[in-house]
Amino acid sequence: MTGQPLPAGNARLTGAQLAAYCMFSVPLLMTALPINILLPDFYNARTGLSLSLIGIVLFSTRLVDAVADPLLGAWVDAQKVGGSYLLPIFIAAPVLALSFVLLLSPPDALGDAGSALWLAVTLVGAYLGYSLGIVAYQAWGSELAGDDAGRARITGAREGAGLVGVLIGAVLPQAVGMPALIGVFLVALLLGVIVLARYAPQPQRTEASVLRARQAAGGNPFASFVVPLASSRFRWLLLVFALNAVAPSITATVFQFFVADRLGLAGYTGAFLALYFIAGAASMPLWVRLAGRYSLHVVWLIGMLASVAAFVWAYWLDAGALWGFAAICVLSGVAFGADLALPPALLARVIDANGHGGQREGAYFGLWNFVNKLTLAIAGGIALPLLEGLGYLRGSQDAEALAALAFTYAVVPCALKLVAAALLWQAWRAQRF
Repeated sequence: MTGQPLPAGNARLTGAQLAAYCMFSVPLLMTALPINILLPDFYNARTGLSLSLIGIVLFSTRLVDAVADPLLGAWVDAQKVGGSYLLPIFIAAPVLALSFVLLLSPPDALGDAGSALWLAVTLVGAYLGYSLGIVAYQAWGSELAGDDAGRARITGAREGAGLVGVLIGAVLPQAVGMPALIGVFLVALLLGVIVLARYAPQPQRTEASVLRARQAAGGNPFASFVVPLASSRFRWLLLVFALNAVAPSITATVFQFFVADRLGLAGYTGAFLALYFIAGAASMPLWVRLAGRYSLHVVWLIGMLASVAAFVWAYWLDAGALWGFAAICVLSGVAFGADLALPPALLARVIDANGHGGQREGAYFGLWNFVNKLTLAIAGGIALPLLEGLGYLRGSQDAEALAALAFTYAVVPCALKLVAAALLWQAWRAQRF
């Protein structure tokens, strides 16, 4: 088997081992902004497809993607029996690479029907390649530590590396074009897979653990992902995670409208995003250090409350508030680091507490990613109809419409965060997970 041996017991991974594991996160997350944010405008300009048709394709393919996650997780568990997580990643990487390249290279003169079909097929391929890769990758990481501090260190480093990928995916298309992004992505993905396979630590496999994993994978693979839902620990964590995740999903949905119409600073959109993600990446050592000293629940709770304290001020910003909003982006980005680093660490803890370590990580993370993607759809279903119902239309400068925009952007997410924080507090006090 390739890879490095895992340190015995709860010994920390070396810096080199941690870097080898985390490097794969960069190319994976490099695809996030181009697919989730830049794609509608790109396809509208390149192929002439209407935004409404693009929206229908995006919704349909995202639905396929979300439903596939739990099934992919069950398949990951079945494939790792007696082996490692490398096989799913070896399959996912070329599927993602080919689909992403074709997605961003639509042929000319296909017509509306042909362009829509091209978009749908390549997008489904990219989604499935990414989903299989990320589920196997996250499940792998959950087995690399046996205590909360170690789990937070691994997830924090992985998510910090992922934010570097998000930044690259955001900056390169704007600065030098999509072809440059494609080239950098392919090189980064190849290097990431090679380093992961050759140098990343492998989870330990004892004879007893292999037997338990084989027994767990022996049932119906299409039903095995239901097993985590039988755990009250997992249901509680999933509830808090989902409610908390809807909040930033709403802000992401409304972000461009808020910056352009309420602040009148559309030209600074890229700079604001960069500040937010850089602050999030830079904050990871802080959250990891806190997680090494205090309960993961308490540290995540601090992050939620810090997010509300930093972000709610956006409601009172006036047009042209460049430095005020830049400060909010930095401070809320720091708080966002807690949302990235701590929930996956808590999930790894729940998996171990349920006695499913080394057996059903794929099933847990498949459901986890399904819920995460579902929150994006829920956020759009909440934010956009709410804006329209309150009288806001794109480009509006009416005072009441802009107040509705600010309310949806800042107040609604903060209220959801506070409800999630209250549930987390109750769960911690009652030792729910």
